[in-house]
Amino acid sequence: MRHLDVVELTLEEAEALRLKNLEKLDQIECAKRMNTSQSTFQRILASAYFKISDAIINGKAISVQKY
Repeated sequence: MRHLDVVELTLEEAEALRLKNLEKLDQIECAKRMNTSQSTFQRILASAYFKISDAIINGKAISVQKY
């Protein structure tokens, strides 16, 4: 694993994925919980999906920022 390229998710991206996919909340509720607008939440989520897709398709490791 240490030889793989790494895709790094921000804490916001990880939280957006958690709320949307694990908690199964709609985007309006997700945005409220993250204290952001719905459009900003959508941009965060889209960025996370892009990074996750890149990692899966191109065989990269995924890391979440610690802070």
